[in-house]
Amino acid sequence: MTEEIKTVARRHLASDGANLSLRAVARDLGMASSAVYRYFASRDELLTALIIDAYDALGAAAEHAAEGVRGDLDRWLAVALAVRDWALAEPHQWALIYGSPVPGYQAPPDTIGPATRVILLIAAIVREAYEAGRIPDQPPLTGRYAEELAAVAEQFAGRAPARLVGAAMSGFIHMCGAVSAELFGQLTNGVDEDRRGFFEFQMRGAAAFAGLS
Repeated sequence: MTEEIKTVARRHLASDGANLSLRAVARDLGMASSAVYRYFASRDELLTALIIDAYDALGAAAEHAAEGVRGDLDRWLAVALAVRDWALAEPHQWALIYGSPVPGYQAPPDTIGPATRVILLIAAIVREAYEAGRIPDQPPLTGRYAEELAAVAEQFAGRAPARLVGAAMSGFIHMCGAVSAELFGQLTNGVDEDRRGFFEFQMRGAAAFAGLS
């Protein structure tokens, strides 16, 4: 029943966005709204379940795409293209996790793990390339943001420098922005025939910024 409720709720994402109504979901299921509350205590609890499922599905697609791929750049491109493919197939779920924040909704801590699967995969690709000596050292960053990135590097990236952590984060942000631009119509009348090629062009640039080759 939990899965049935989530399936119906995903259909509502397509028509209503994140403005979910448990009453509407219950009506589509032919249930009393009080029955749905036995499975999800609130709209926010149902949203959280949908968000976690979306992040996990996206993360699994990216991880599967990277399996067995050799070469740092090829792995990065495989991940990025898998993210784009998933988003094009699941645009409403993409909008739920990377679109406008849902008014009044505060994501709980249990969304953090699923939400970081793709960025940690990208970080691992960059870190492994650096540790293997395939990314040369570059001048260190300066500024308050560099100190913040250094703290992130210490926690997640082993001995990778702050500059490299920042470049990996920039690549992830660039990837999300490129996907959203395509999904939300910002390429219309600009790039219409080969958007996959344009996306790969952007991702190669992001990879080069991180030193991947």
